[in-house]
Amino acid sequence: MRFRVCLAVCLLWLGLVACSGGGETAVSPTDSLLVAAASDLQFAFPEIGRAFEQHTGIPVTFTFGSSGNLTTQVENGAPFDVIATANVAFVNRLEEQGLIESDTKVVYAQGHLVLAVNRAAGLVVTSLEDLRETAVTRVAIANPEHAPYGMAARQALQTSHIWDEIQDKIVFGENVRQTLQFVQTGDVPVGIISLSIANVPEITTIPISSELHDPINQGMAVLKSAPHPEAARQFVAFVTGEHGQAILQQYGFLTPEP
Repeated sequence: MRFRVCLAVCLLWLGLVACSGGGETAVSPTDSLLVAAASDLQFAFPEIGRAFEQHTGIPVTFTFGSSGNLTTQVENGAPFDVIATANVAFVNRLEEQGLIESDTKVVYAQGHLVLAVNRAAGLVVTSLEDLRETAVTRVAIANPEHAPYGMAARQALQTSHIWDEIQDKIVFGENVRQTLQFVQTGDVPVGIISLSIANVPEITTIPISSELHDPINQGMAVLKSAPHPEAARQFVAFVTGEHGQAILQQYGFLTPEP
């Protein structure tokens, strides 16, 4: 008799587990929402992640990298829930392959370029034109082959008719965060980085006119393979909502026009 009761309880428990398997996969306290995020978000998104967790109870784990490399990881099956790139073109690329939930695609911010100069370098740099000076021996930018801020930096230098003159000085960072590190440490005295990560004590910054390059419209979407699709949609809504946008503005992002 006791065996039958135990068996019945076990069968009931298995039945409940089986029934729960057909719905949304919940994010447990030991299981995080997985967000692939462009390197220019490395300061802003952790703050957004903490605020999101406070509002929803859902923890977020970020993987930061260049937009191109993260996009390639998604194409190769990386198990992210959300991708947030520094150029919406990468999200469009994933959409063309059927890898995102199209109704979640959004431009969530617009970024800005700045010149970053190491304070200890002793250089007087106030504009892109000053990069021609012989005292400026090296200039760091993110790799334009896969980093949107590198693409924008190259375009700004080309529009200013400087690129050909200083091309031999250019040092490529893997992404815009590594480019900042080059300048922070003094390995490279000057760089072109995103305003969103420029608030560090080792550098001074000079704005770069947005008229010199295409708008840096940053795109985000939920992936079709997302392990936690409903929580992922909540995160996208939070970033594009009032609270998320307020945090992004603190880091120098503009709210995109509707």
